[in-house]
Amino acid sequence: MPLIQVKLIEKVLSPSQKAELITKLTDFILSVEGENFRPVTWLTIQEARSGELRRHPMSTEAVQAVLARKR
Repeated sequence: MPLIQVKLIEKVLSPSQKAELITKLTDFILSVEGENFRPVTWLTIQEARSGELRRHPMSTEAVQAVLARKR
């Protein structure tokens, strides 16, 4: 039973972007595991508060600034 856990900084991705992330990650896992695993594949998204990540502290604003440069 594949379990995918994704951690993101809050308010960086829109609900539609999260849905796309779920779809694409699930499809990728199933490309390796096989379609028979679809009913038992789970993906969770946990959102960390801005500035909460410890390894590389980053705020929502900092992530949005990085994303804005790529557009």
